[in-house]
Amino acid sequence: MRALFWLLMSATLVAGCRHAPPAASTHYALHASYPLPGPGRWDLLAMDSARGHVFVARGDRVQVMDASGHLVGTVRGTAGVHGIAIVPELQRGYATNGKSNSVTEFDLKTLHRVRDIPVGGVSPDAIAYEPLTHRLFVFNAHSDDASVVDLSAGKEIARIKFRGNPELAESDGHGHVFVNIESQEELASIDTTTLQVDHTWSLLNCAGPTGLALDRRTNRVFSACQNHALVVTDASDGHQVARVPIGDGPDGAAFDATTRTIFVPGGKSGTLTVIREDEPDKYRVTQTVSTEPSARTIALDPASHRLYLPAARFGPQPDDPSQRPPLVEGSFHILVVVW
Repeated sequence: MRALFWLLMSATLVAGCRHAPPAASTHYALHASYPLPGPGRWDLLAMDSARGHVFVARGDRVQVMDASGHLVGTVRGTAGVHGIAIVPELQRGYATNGKSNSVTEFDLKTLHRVRDIPVGGVSPDAIAYEPLTHRLFVFNAHSDDASVVDLSAGKEIARIKFRGNPELAESDGHGHVFVNIESQEELASIDTTTLQVDHTWSLLNCAGPTGLALDRRTNRVFSACQNHALVVTDASDGHQVARVPIGDGPDGAAFDATTRTIFVPGGKSGTLTVIREDEPDKYRVTQTVSTEPSARTIALDPASHRLYLPAARFGPQPDDPSQRPPLVEGSFHILVVVW
């Protein structure tokens, strides 16, 4: 009996270690590369952690991949899709359609389309769900504003104007949504009750801020800049508390609240910068993971601590510099980084 007891105890300990969060000194590494079929470029992605599903914005559709790399479904009819918001409490997902100026609502279980919600802004891009008001904040890239969508009514109820084009955004869960204003090198704070911009703060020496992540416990906002820097802002008063070096060409950022770690992909450098938050105003780079050129956006699964980054290969640059190089057919894939 004693031998059986220790055998069971050993198995329990091993299982516990397998699911324990990574330590501060954890080493992250590229674990897998999963191909996703079909044509089209990509933009942002999102995670349904409860089901282990990764949602990828892919041209005119949203592709859904499971944790093993299998394509398990597709949400179609999302022309010019950019951003995706997953709302577990409603069992719904939402995708912004840049070409039709609308938001597609879909069921997280069946992946069926539920409805399309028109917005008044032009080229909806990033999207954030605000849990206190149960509203969506849809950021329109070509009209420099945000559409506020009431989900119970299924319609846009307000528009919020900015001084430049909005990029990625996140809700703090306590009545504010923060968004990078790319063209002005600013961070805007939206009061989700009054539906007004209550603060606009300069992101000093932060060229073209795109990726954004948020530490809700310390009230710190992380803005990824195009001049190889991550700027950390104290969202209580807007002052800059830290700058951390990152790779080239970021278009996303993620924060793991369990491990106090920020991740910033560099799409031009082909790297993932891993940054440890030692204190609210103290940060250090702990690792630079080699990924691939073009891996510029990112999603974190907070349950498994896995990171997902889309990437692909491209052909030669056309003679016209305003044209983008063609995507090599069949080269699109999702990189998985684990600890």
